[in-house]
Amino acid sequence: MKRLLVCFLALALLLSFVLPCSAESVSVSAKSAILMDASTGQVLYQKNAFVRLPMASTTKIMTAIVALETCSLETEIEVAPKATGIEGSSIYLYPNERITMESLLYALLLESANDAATAIAIAVAGSVEAFAAEMNKKAAELGLCNTHFENPHGLDGKEHHTTAYDLAKLTAYALSNSAFAKICSTYKKSIPLNGNEGMRMLVNHNKMLHLYKGAIGVKTGFTKKSGRCLVSAAEREGLRLIAVTLNAPNDWQDHTDLLDFGFSRYTRVVCAEKQKYEVALPVVGGTVQTLTAVNAEELAATLGKEHGEITCLVEAPHFLYAPIRKGDAVGRLTFFCGKKEIASCDLMASADVPRALRDGFFARVFSFFKK
Repeated sequence: MKRLLVCFLALALLLSFVLPCSAESVSVSAKSAILMDASTGQVLYQKNAFVRLPMASTTKIMTAIVALETCSLETEIEVAPKATGIEGSSIYLYPNERITMESLLYALLLESANDAATAIAIAVAGSVEAFAAEMNKKAAELGLCNTHFENPHGLDGKEHHTTAYDLAKLTAYALSNSAFAKICSTYKKSIPLNGNEGMRMLVNHNKMLHLYKGAIGVKTGFTKKSGRCLVSAAEREGLRLIAVTLNAPNDWQDHTDLLDFGFSRYTRVVCAEKQKYEVALPVVGGTVQTLTAVNAEELAATLGKEHGEITCLVEAPHFLYAPIRKGDAVGRLTFFCGKKEIASCDLMASADVPRALRDGFFARVFSFFKK
């Protein structure tokens, strides 16, 4: 067993902050709600966040992701006649109208168009049912255990449901897609109307984009069964928060209060920038005597603004033995706030270290007499 070299290094990364508000928590009108740190998945607030409920048009977050991961934005789609005349929100697509996937996604996420959702589903998978199967496959892949889709638009269905927690997880994933993030943060957009007949002006239903400082999306929803549903996201000083409410009579205020609560109480702490934390380790039998190990990824954590001292634990063997390949895990870096672990990652070899070649017996004898 390798003996480990353990050292604690005190990090003066941040000073303590004073909470700007004295409220212990936040009150919301929603039947179910959650506030999540998008980067870490840490739940900062929750109310019935694991209860299955209808999701209405917040469904379209998954519709968009499945489409984006299947087709390019430039793909031209011929609108299937079955995709026209869908009840609810619509941009009034024409049968056999030709339109790009990008335009349909803007219609989907800004105007919440049910005909755009259906056109996307048929174009991508051949039918609404087949596309719903792809949505459920993606949900399983993301670990959304309490989510099930029956359609791409969110109209009521017996087995069409999610939870606030699952919807927040899905949104964190969706926002990592740059095209999705760009579209859902757009307030106005014009797209073609049946070729060259004119233009459609799309206006985002998400009022948070102009009501809340730092808002970057995401999606509204409503049916009589589901009530008002809303997913919002906002970013300040590197901290990205996601708020979800399901069946919320006063959703705009709920989200303002949730996001205010998060930004007033939490801060994002960068413990180590990517490949900036360096540890020198001795090498035995290699072409060099020392190898630098670095953190392969940025290490950050979301902490209360009145957090305690941050410390670092470096775990590595006394010696490394050649050969070593660049990128090999050669140790472990862990950060703590008090006694609680807040972030960790492998320390990676920063370069290849070949095994040193040893001279043969006669070469060493010849070298001796040559001296």
